[in-house]
Amino acid sequence: MYKVASPSEYLVITGVGIQDIKLAKKAWILPGQSCTVFDISPVNYTFEVQAMSAEKLPFVLPAVFTIGARADDEASLLKYAKLITPHDKLSSHVKELVQGIIEGETRVLAASMTMEEIFRGTKEFKQKVFEKVQLELNQFGLLIYNANVKQLVDVPGHEYFSYLGQKTQMEAANQAKIDVAEAKMKGEIGAKLREGQTLQNAAKIDAETRIISTQRQGEGKKEEIKVKTDLRIYENQKEADVAEANAELAAKKAGWTQQAQMAEVESAKAVAVREAELQREVERMNALTRTEKLRAELLSKASVEYETRVQEANWELYKKQKAAEAVLYEKEKEAEAQKAIAEASLYARQQVADAELYAKKKEAEGIMVLAQAQAVYLRTLLEALGGNYSALRDYMMINGGMFQQLAKINAEGLQGLQPKISVWTGGSVGEADGDGNGCSAMKEVAGVYRMLPPLLATVHEQTGMLPPPWMGTLISKPEK
Repeated sequence: MYKVASPSEYLVITGVGIQDIKLAKKAWILPGQSCTVFDISPVNYTFEVQAMSAEKLPFVLPAVFTIGARADDEASLLKYAKLITPHDKLSSHVKELVQGIIEGETRVLAASMTMEEIFRGTKEFKQKVFEKVQLELNQFGLLIYNANVKQLVDVPGHEYFSYLGQKTQMEAANQAKIDVAEAKMKGEIGAKLREGQTLQNAAKIDAETRIISTQRQGEGKKEEIKVKTDLRIYENQKEADVAEANAELAAKKAGWTQQAQMAEVESAKAVAVREAELQREVERMNALTRTEKLRAELLSKASVEYETRVQEANWELYKKQKAAEAVLYEKEKEAEAQKAIAEASLYARQQVADAELYAKKKEAEGIMVLAQAQAVYLRTLLEALGGNYSALRDYMMINGGMFQQLAKINAEGLQGLQPKISVWTGGSVGEADGDGNGCSAMKEVAGVYRMLPPLLATVHEQTGMLPPPWMGTLISKPEK
């Protein structure tokens, strides 16, 4: 049968004689072919997209998108016919497809912008959403004919825009009060200012009248002098142009004369060169004639001697050739034997090299796996310790037995030594305990502990190094 589509419709034909699908506005539907009609008129899709800004502030973005098939591109119509035609354009499947694309791109774009950027740059935000969504809709052959993004709305429980509006209203009210006060002040000051300006302007106009009269007279004289100067400059310029033209004419005449003389000299020299070439050709032909004559006389004698010597040389060559062939055959057999030995040796070495390469490769893979496991182990420990590198370092040192090794090394180093230990205190020499005796050993130890904080502070100021956490932490002193 013969089918015709309406202005906003297309025929999708498949079946016999059609490799994929065929689009047409009117066509004959042959036996074995199937025809489906689809509408390309745009449809309005209304959404309320819930998104979140870069500051984790949620908001609702009401939007209306007018979306339809791209009628001016055959490739897009083919995509639309394949992907959308099986479903009604008003069906929930198509609406969910479009809504998913719009919500996904809007949320991704909103997450990269602050709330202030979204609110103040609504036009740019709309344009970016339009471009992102259109890029995704191209794979379905759809085109955004219009996109209307409405005002942003608060999510219940997050009244950001309400508080922002209240803040704006209060700022406007306060600014209005300030403007009223400034207007009253300007009115009172302006009245007094106008009275003073009236008197000043009257005196100023009188002075300016006298100044303008004097200026007009001076300008008349200046214009007269200017006209005379321009006339003199024009006359000098024309004289210079005439002189320049005369100089160019003289230069051209000299050039033409030089060219004529050069042509005459070149002509005379060309005749002399041609005569020398002809003379050289005549002498060359005479030499060739004498050479041929001598060659003919000597050729007969040389031919006999040549044939005799050729026969002798051929016999000697034949004997040497046979001897060389015998030697060559022996060398070839020796070379083949050496080649076989070398190939066998090369194969053995290759096998050994392959075995070593395989062993090295497996060893490298084991090292890599061990390194990856150690990296995962260290990463897990660092995450368990909250990212505290110092705590991880102390744990690794304790777990690896470094402190035990240091103590052992120090003990071995002190073996056989007789150290002299001096104990000092921060107190005075005459200080005594409660019994009247001198400083006891416990007070001397206490003095050592009192000296540790200033000692650690001095090391930190000079080297920037801090004591380990198990020893203590330094507290900054308040500024005096």
